[in-house]
Amino acid sequence: MRLKQVLLVIAGSVSLFLGVTGIVLPLLPTTPFLLLAAFCYLRSSEKLYRWLIGHKLFGAYIYSYLHFRAVRRRARNLALALLWSTLTLTMILISNAAVTAILVGVGAAVSIHLLKLKTLTAEMLEEVREGLKNPDRINKETASNNGNTESR
Repeated sequence: MRLKQVLLVIAGSVSLFLGVTGIVLPLLPTTPFLLLAAFCYLRSSEKLYRWLIGHKLFGAYIYSYLHFRAVRRRARNLALALLWSTLTLTMILISNAAVTAILVGVGAAVSIHLLKLKTLTAEMLEEVREGLKNPDRINKETASNNGNTESR
């Protein structure tokens, strides 16, 4: 492996770790770190990229985001509920005006981003399932597509 590939694998792995950590820590954004991991793996290791896209927990999430800029309604609602409940608890426990202002700003920005995403439709979900079943469809076009498919 070339140095660039090794550095990208390391960066992808760190991003994946931060993304997974972001599931339970509201100030770490999960989606950008998972997308960065996919980007790094795509450019360094096809094996790691396919593993991430085919992952039981993250694969469909990343695939739908890359292809459609969409999430399931339940995932959006759960993310918003967890975000605001943990932010509110943190604000109560810390009781600092500056920290509260920062948390409200971060929460508002994340909420706006989540609400701007499309809701995954049944047709989109079926295409995601088909794409995950057929690993030959999971390639560089997936990540470089950025939600623009010819039929849309």
